[in-house]
Amino acid sequence: MTTDLVPASGTVHWIGAGLSTGSGLAALCDTAERVRLWHRTESRAADALDRLGLAGRAEPRAYTRSALASELAPGDIVVSMLPAPEHAPLLAECVRLGAHFACSSYVSDAVLEQVPAAEKAGVVVLTESGLDPGIDHLFAHALVARAREAVGDGTPASYTLTSYCGGVPAVPNDFTYRFSWAPLGVLNALRSPARYIEGGAETVADRPWEATRRHVVDGETFEVYPNRDSVPFVAQYGLPEAWTPRTFVRGTLRLEGWLRAWDAVFEELKTGDDARIAALARELAAAHPTTDDDRDRVVLAVSLDVRAGAGRTWAGGYLLDLVGDAEESAMARCVSRTLALGVRHVLDGSLPPGLNRAAETADRSEQWLRELARDGVEFTLRVDR
Repeated sequence: MTTDLVPASGTVHWIGAGLSTGSGLAALCDTAERVRLWHRTESRAADALDRLGLAGRAEPRAYTRSALASELAPGDIVVSMLPAPEHAPLLAECVRLGAHFACSSYVSDAVLEQVPAAEKAGVVVLTESGLDPGIDHLFAHALVARAREAVGDGTPASYTLTSYCGGVPAVPNDFTYRFSWAPLGVLNALRSPARYIEGGAETVADRPWEATRRHVVDGETFEVYPNRDSVPFVAQYGLPEAWTPRTFVRGTLRLEGWLRAWDAVFEELKTGDDARIAALARELAAAHPTTDDDRDRVVLAVSLDVRAGAGRTWAGGYLLDLVGDAEESAMARCVSRTLALGVRHVLDGSLPPGLNRAAETADRSEQWLRELARDGVEFTLRVDR
C-alpha cells in the first residue's frame, strides 16, 4: 500500500549557519513561503542572515530541539546542517510531527532505522544531497548511463571508476589545506578504514593516507586517497553485472605535497586517543586559521573508463572546479545550492515518502545537473570516445 505524501506546508526550517550554509538559503527564501534560520542563539542567527544579505527575508531563531518541535507543523521541511550524529534524533521529531527532513550527509544506520516509520508517516527523508555526497552521485549516474548506452549492458567489459573530491586553498599554502569543515571531522575521517576495489579485488586501507597516490586532473597533479566504503556504490550506481571492475574508488583530493606537509599529523593519528585527536583538531584550527581574505577551491573529478571486446570502449568524465569569492566560499555554494535544489523538490511534491538521495536514476541525475547549472554550479563533461 502506498502511503500518502504529507503535502509540503511551504515553511522551511534551516538549522545551522556554519561553513556550508550559503546562497542555497537565499534560493529557498525565493521559493518557500516562509524560512526560519535556527542557530545557537537568536542573535547569531540574525548575524548570519545579515552576513548572507537575508535580513528580513528569514526569521532568526535560537535552536534547541524542543524549541524547534514547538514550531513544527505537518508538511514543514527541516534542513539539518548540524553534525551527522544530530540527524537521527532530529529526524525522529520530524516523523513524530509529520515534517519532512533533508540533509547533505551520508545515510547513517541510525537514520536508516527510522526510514520505515518516515515512509509510513508520509514523510520525505532527503539525504546525500550536497557536494560529496551529492553532486558526485549525479556525475557517476550520468556517466554510467552514457557508457551503458555506448557499450551495452550485456557486453562483457571491464571498467575503472574514480570519484575524487576535495576542498583546498585557492592559493596553495605550506599546510596545503584550508579547513572548509570542522577540523575534528577531517581528522576522524582519516582515522576510518577505507574499502575499495583495486586490481579487480576488494582492498582495505586501515590508514587511508597510506594509500595516497598522484592523480592528474585537467593537466594538474593532485594527491588522492580512498575514503569510507566505496564497494556498495557499485550497485547504487547501476553498473551492469556483465562488467567487471578493475578499479572502483571514491576518495578525497588534496593539493600536491599534502602527504609530506601533513606528516606530523599522521604520526599523531597513529598513536593518539580520542582526547588527543580532539586537542590536535583545536591546535590545527588555531595554527591554520581561515581569514576573510582566504579563498577556497572545490575540485570534484569523476571519471569512467569502460573497455569491452571488438573495440567497444567508452571513456568520459565530469569536472567541477570552482573558486570561492568575497560573497561566498566555493564549498558553501556547492553544498547549499545542491541541498536547496533537493528541498525545492520536496516543496513541489515530486519526491516520494521515505528515503531519497540526490540521485537514484540517470534521468533524475540529468535533471538535477541541468538545474544546478542554471543555479550557477558550473561543471564540464568530457567524452573521450
